[in-house]
Amino acid sequence: MLYATANAVSAMGIILAIPVLLLLVEVAAAVCFVMKTSAKLRAPPVHRRIAVIVPAHNEGEGIVPTIKDILPQLQGDDRLIVIADNCVDDTARVAAQAGAEVVVRDDPSRVGKGYALAWAIAHLESEPPDLVLFIDADCRVQGDTIAKLAETSDRLNRPIQAYFSMKSPQNTSIDHSLAEFAWILKNWVRPLGLLNLNCPVQLMGTGMMFPWEIIKSAPLASGNLVEDLKLGLDLAALGKASRFLPSAVVTSEFPNSNKGTDSQRQRWVQGHLGMMSRTPKLLGQVLLGRNWDLLVLTLDLLVPPLSLLGLFVVGFLPLAGFAWLLEGSVCPVLIAFFNLLGLSLALLLAWLRFGRDVLPARKVSSLGLQLANKLSLYGKILTGRTAKVWIRTDRSGRD
Repeated sequence: MLYATANAVSAMGIILAIPVLLLLVEVAAAVCFVMKTSAKLRAPPVHRRIAVIVPAHNEGEGIVPTIKDILPQLQGDDRLIVIADNCVDDTARVAAQAGAEVVVRDDPSRVGKGYALAWAIAHLESEPPDLVLFIDADCRVQGDTIAKLAETSDRLNRPIQAYFSMKSPQNTSIDHSLAEFAWILKNWVRPLGLLNLNCPVQLMGTGMMFPWEIIKSAPLASGNLVEDLKLGLDLAALGKASRFLPSAVVTSEFPNSNKGTDSQRQRWVQGHLGMMSRTPKLLGQVLLGRNWDLLVLTLDLLVPPLSLLGLFVVGFLPLAGFAWLLEGSVCPVLIAFFNLLGLSLALLLAWLRFGRDVLPARKVSSLGLQLANKLSLYGKILTGRTAKVWIRTDRSGRD
């Protein structure tokens, strides 16, 4: 009985080692990354018609800068379409005045960005473009991003993901240092590592360019909390996994209220854990189709949000110690040590090369307290005491 307990704890540690090792490999590959020529803009011989889709739910206050970023990057037969989705504000009027084509969608029974994107694709069917780009309504788009994404997507005939960067808003009272570092690790470092390994990446929700023939029949209509993850995995299963283009950049800001920050984090973590539950099905698809791109994305999916992974690794230490005291088995302790060492090494490499500007050394000592503050949130998520439907992130600045 005692040895069975030690074996069970060791098995838990080995399972935990999978995301730790995956993270370490991705970070190490990113540190070794050298920009490849394929990531550079190559002027296309023929212009491809582009439709830029901006799903917007009550974004009247902030959508104009996004539209102004996009319009100068479009050519004569390109289109910018704002989907005013279940809005109760003046999003439609503001977007139209700013120069966008506006389509109003009013269906409170089907809430979520996935439904808005599916509506947009149906709207385009009568006059389809060559390429479709999805941009969130609260994002800024770097000046040459659309051309870079279009050239690469057309050349590779697959979805292309821009670098989606998140910054702390000015004059905010919330310390987003840890969140910014975790975001850089997830959306910059790990995709760079996968690019260096010639592997696909997850879709990030905005800055996503698709050939029309791929996106027109994609399963978009969903209220999934992380519709981007779902879409990327669905397309990978069809043999059209996305690639990362680090020279194309889309930016946004973290919410400047505690309410908005908490709801955003809850949605990401809860959605990610929900997608992780699909792992057995995804692995079955990998085996049946010998789909190595889908295998890479499934393994990448097994790396949970950084703070949750940290809590798992640290929380396993006393469990391993208890097994050692109870049975004298050193195996769980060794596994726990190597998990902690692997995670620490991955984070140190990422911080030294990519994170010192957003997470200064003087703030590193406060990470333990910040992780502890998330315990209540993760407790609610893991026990199912959170919303199961999509909720717009509050960016009003009011708690």
